[in-house]
Amino acid sequence: MPTLIDDTIAAISTPLGKGGLGVIRLSGKDSCRILLSLFPSGQNTLVDRVPLLGNIIEPKTGEILDQAIVTFFKSPRSFTREDVVEISCHGSPVVLKAVLRLLLDSGARLATPGEFTMRAFLRGRIDLVQAEAIHDLVEAQTLFQAKVANQQASGSLSRRLKPIKESLVQMISLMEAGIDFAEDDVSVLSDEVVRKRLQIIKNDLKTLYASFAAGKLITTGMSIAIVGRPNVGKSSLFNALLQDDRAIVTDTPGTTRDLISETIQIDGIPVRFIDTAGIREAENRVERIGIDKSLEAVADADRTLLVMDGSEFFTEPDQSLCDRLQGYAYTLVVNKIDLPCKLDLTPLRANPKAIFEISAKTGEGIRGLKQGLFEESGRVTAREAEEGLITNVRHENLIGESIQSLDRAEKSLEAQMPHEALLLDFYACLKSLNELTGETTVEDILGNIFSTFCIGK
Repeated sequence: MPTLIDDTIAAISTPLGKGGLGVIRLSGKDSCRILLSLFPSGQNTLVDRVPLLGNIIEPKTGEILDQAIVTFFKSPRSFTREDVVEISCHGSPVVLKAVLRLLLDSGARLATPGEFTMRAFLRGRIDLVQAEAIHDLVEAQTLFQAKVANQQASGSLSRRLKPIKESLVQMISLMEAGIDFAEDDVSVLSDEVVRKRLQIIKNDLKTLYASFAAGKLITTGMSIAIVGRPNVGKSSLFNALLQDDRAIVTDTPGTTRDLISETIQIDGIPVRFIDTAGIREAENRVERIGIDKSLEAVADADRTLLVMDGSEFFTEPDQSLCDRLQGYAYTLVVNKIDLPCKLDLTPLRANPKAIFEISAKTGEGIRGLKQGLFEESGRVTAREAEEGLITNVRHENLIGESIQSLDRAEKSLEAQMPHEALLLDFYACLKSLNELTGETTVEDILGNIFSTFCIGK
């Protein structure tokens, strides 16, 4: 990605394809000059944040290319904190590409992916967490994902991190002052005070770190493999969960030979269900390949539904399948409860995370199964999302690193190490938090020191 942020960039901001409107965006110091080269209606009439109707003119021929509405956003009151122009044309791909070409010929550069958001970050409009949230918002598959991403883009996580960072910077400032200005009667923080402040910061970070289970579920969804012996109703359950006849269902064992997957949303979370081949000892090479793929699906899935036939007795192949799933988090689904029950669940209750009794044929228990899929997955409410949570691995790693730095500081404190040694770990913690949101400079810490103490009195 180019590092030159003084260029004026342009790009089509709406998806390519036919539509009522299409938007082209310009950002940079030459935005107005470039616009006026093909939009003469804006000469002396372009006003900040006031839409203007006019014609897009081909500069060389003077021909009208399209009628458009142009809106000018004067720096710094724009998304990128630069002069920004948005051109709303008719949504023809041919027209949009032609207007974009005229802008490039007039001095703009084609924007690289994400460059508008990068400029917003570099100009201080948003921090890194908010920039990532904008990407999540664009990629959202469900309304709930979009709402959570919007909260992040609005700064929910940044606001939650701000008091934690402020507490850390304040403690660093007080310790630095005690070391550097001890001769000026600035008191040194006692180990007990440092320990209490450290513990408060650490607890806040741990709470935030624990939110990753819910944040990851919201942003990436969940994949669930449906496994079991042949003819226990895996494909019927797959269809019942989707409320669609997606998989072929017959009374012949081994009908499903390949993996079939489909994604639906449950309570705003995208869930990908994977119907697998029945697992048994098979002599047919094709069926064996299908069974191998089933076991691979179990290894890759976030959760496994082990389906058993409630109308049959527990068999040796059932036990063999349970043994194969040892080490995986699986949920037992007892199917065909519309028939007389023969399956004894007593030997099974210790292993699965949960047991659900359903009838894929009648739909009984399907709703409860769907609701139960998230019970142990750290579901989050809209209110909790507003308060900020970790939604990706980068966030988790950096918060984890900051906690580890505080762990080291705690051990140094117990070993009665000098404050200079503790500060190394506190600065390491701050560095990790800075990588989340932005930089806390030396000037910030010095400013905190001198605003708190009257040095030299």
